[in-house]
Amino acid sequence: MKENNFFNLFYSLCILIMFSLLTGCQSNTNKDIKKGRQYKDGKLPLALNISHPQLAPPVNISEYIIQVAKIKVASPSLYQRNEHIYKAIDAWINRSLDTSEFKKVGLNSYEMAGKDNYGNVHLTGYYTPVIRARHTPTAEFKYPIYKMPVKTKGKLPSREQIYNGALSGKGLEIAYSNSLMDNFIMEVQGSAYIDFEDGSPLVFFCYGGKNGHGYSSIGRLLVEQGEIEKEKISIQAIKDWAKNKSEKKLKELLIQNRSFVFFKPQHNAEVKGAAAVPLEANASVAVDKSLIPIGSVVLVDVPLLENDGQYHGRREIRLMVALDVGGAIKGQHFDLYLGIGDTAGELAGYYNHYGRAWVIKP
Repeated sequence: MKENNFFNLFYSLCILIMFSLLTGCQSNTNKDIKKGRQYKDGKLPLALNISHPQLAPPVNISEYIIQVAKIKVASPSLYQRNEHIYKAIDAWINRSLDTSEFKKVGLNSYEMAGKDNYGNVHLTGYYTPVIRARHTPTAEFKYPIYKMPVKTKGKLPSREQIYNGALSGKGLEIAYSNSLMDNFIMEVQGSAYIDFEDGSPLVFFCYGGKNGHGYSSIGRLLVEQGEIEKEKISIQAIKDWAKNKSEKKLKELLIQNRSFVFFKPQHNAEVKGAAAVPLEANASVAVDKSLIPIGSVVLVDVPLLENDGQYHGRREIRLMVALDVGGAIKGQHFDLYLGIGDTAGELAGYYNHYGRAWVIKP
């Protein structure tokens, strides 16, 4: 009798554990699907590392062609290093070949392993903000944007020290915005267009250097503090959180990231990445250059997001060129350049998804 009771109890516990594991996997799978993963329970619809993917034609051929033309003008040496690939892809485009037919123009495609070794490359988005500013401070436009100080021995001031006036009166202020959070997002994106709202053309503020202190993710801190749910974290969610917060509250959060970025004004300038090549929206991508050399062409399977930032299963294939890098872009991670202004910014803020990618090489 005791043996039967023990067996029944053991059997019930096994069923309970199996049920917990199955429901846990189902929950995780649902979250994965929402983020555009291509597999369920570790299974792929296509084999990994296939050289001839059966994919839909790229939707951004015209943008890709413009991007390569910009490389040829802005960086002849980079173009020359990859000329055989660019010309072969031109032939592939002109012959209207499929993604499975790169070999017909002397190329091949090599699939990336992804974050999970199931082919799922982490995809985020970045953009170029347009920030309202003034040349001199006012009651509203009081948050300075700084150029890089002359380097001296030792580290430059931390973010908290800068907020407390460590750089004031040194002639380093190049503009004043009306939003501390806009300034911070400009730092995260690495550049911005500045609108002085005086009838003059927008001025491009490109990356000018940083203070050398360690970087901490504000998004991670907000999740840890319970301010934003982990599944909902995005630039847009951070901006929404900041809307009704006092200057004191914002500074308390932002100073936890000791890193600070400086800028350099450029008139009549296009947005450029680390390769010093103007970036074409939806045709350029930031990569980890230890994995993907700058100038490489990649074929990316991108999940499409609705206006509310949700993924409902629609995807598209894009031809993109690796022309930028980023401090947070490590390993199997692409940061898609999405363009200029609020619309691009809202979309970039939502992207934290997964897609598949093939590097195109001889």
